[in-house]
Amino acid sequence: MKIVAALTDPVHASRAQEQGADMVELRFDLMDGDPLSNAQTCKDVCSLPIIATLRSAQEGGQFFGDSGVWYEKIRPLIPLVGYVDIEQRFSSCARQVKEAGKTIIASHHSGEMMPLHELFMMERELRAYGDIVKIIVTPENTEDIIELIAFTHAVKGPVCTGVMGAQFRYARAILPLFGSELVYCHVGTTTAAGQYSVQEFVRLRELIKPVPEPSS
Repeated sequence: MKIVAALTDPVHASRAQEQGADMVELRFDLMDGDPLSNAQTCKDVCSLPIIATLRSAQEGGQFFGDSGVWYEKIRPLIPLVGYVDIEQRFSSCARQVKEAGKTIIASHHSGEMMPLHELFMMERELRAYGDIVKIIVTPENTEDIIELIAFTHAVKGPVCTGVMGAQFRYARAILPLFGSELVYCHVGTTTAAGQYSVQEFVRLRELIKPVPEPSS
């Protein structure tokens, strides 16, 4: 599993690296200032891979434009990042991002739990244009968590699963044990309710990592 520090200020990237993050996500929909300058600042202060994210209002962010406006904002940033988060509503822009040699995180964030068959259907749709599928849901009970774990374990390609909200935040720590590749954390300012800090998850990762059985 890789710890992603989700940032609203690029200068915090250095702190994220010092605390043990593996990657940083720049939430451009939550940042002030010029996006290009923010991306360059991040590269100047840390050497971690960068995810560019412009999260739509429909999926919990602060970007309100259509796919054309989305791409115009993302396009100048592409040379400075290694990954681009692309929601399904912006998937028409995926070809240009892929041709630039960038890894696509195809994402979907839902304010409710999705039935198991819908999770698999969504995974196929996102996989059609993305390298890593990211599906975040809002569970209502522990049975939903069990289904999300089962889905995560069954998916064959690279996947990131997680939960919205603080009630079931423990699932953020459990899902990587069943195949979720990315864990989004904070370094002081949360970008989503229930996030662990990078420091907390570095400790958690050490505590919960599988221990190999002693050889006979």
